[in-house]
Amino acid sequence: MTFDGQLIFLVLVFAAVFTAGQGLFGLLTVATQKRKLNRRLKLAERVDSVSALVMELRKQRGLNAAGEKGERLRWLSDLIVASGLPYEPRKWALMATAAALIAAIALAILSKNPLLGLTVAPLVGLGGPLLYLKAAAAKRAKALGAQLPQALEIIVRSLEAGHPVPTAVALVGREMSDPIGSEFGMAADEISYGATLELAVERMAERCKHPDVDLFAATIRLQERSGGNLTGLLKLNAHTIRERVKMRLKIKAASSEGRASALILTAAPFVAVGLIMVMSPAFYGEVWDEPMIKIGLAVIGVWLFIGNMVMRRMIDMRL
Repeated sequence: MTFDGQLIFLVLVFAAVFTAGQGLFGLLTVATQKRKLNRRLKLAERVDSVSALVMELRKQRGLNAAGEKGERLRWLSDLIVASGLPYEPRKWALMATAAALIAAIALAILSKNPLLGLTVAPLVGLGGPLLYLKAAAAKRAKALGAQLPQALEIIVRSLEAGHPVPTAVALVGREMSDPIGSEFGMAADEISYGATLELAVERMAERCKHPDVDLFAATIRLQERSGGNLTGLLKLNAHTIRERVKMRLKIKAASSEGRASALILTAAPFVAVGLIMVMSPAFYGEVWDEPMIKIGLAVIGVWLFIGNMVMRRMIDMRL
């Protein structure tokens, strides 16, 4: 049997490039995880006391600013806190203004209608940041739900080893990555600053706005007021949260067909019209201005909206 030298050389080159890529990916992944893990710890190195650390963490989350504006924008402040993004209102305002101007100028040039650009600019400037905050809050909530059982198991093992409760909570803040590491780290700092365990966990639940964290806070509140074995309660809590995560995944799988159908049925008319307009612009050009066509399109739009709402109610299963 003879071997082709060029083929062997190419295989070796491929293996070398693949190995180098895997190594680089591993280094970047480890560096990212370390940066996420040490974000709060690096902040702790720059401040002099626990009180300054607590105030700086609350400032970065927008917690101090939320109470100054009253209840009128409570929903917005809760959304900002739940997103976990650093609270930088000036930077956010500049970015939203720039996005609105770019969208308005681009739409005005493409449509040759400046009024249309001025109409879309507020929607982009206000709706875009809100959608981004909602997406960031949803992503963070999903990560919190996935990390919480592991965090509770770390606390359980620490308590079984004989550590006090504040030390067990602080261990989660040191050893786990964001977002659960920062939340438990803030709770540990508040406990060191003088807050009770019940109050610190209650504040963490208010920041996270997650049902599993609310369940954890209720467990701590129950144990603080009525007593009992905290280790056993946290074990049961971790098991319950894992089962709820499994149930959410089952619900998502069961409703995936309905969500895909809703997406396809909603996008199909717009995709078909868009392709027709690109391939044959004059196909509907003679009838666009007819009154009956406008009425028909309005009726179709209403029925499409009603159909989407019905399908949303069919697939909106919550736990």
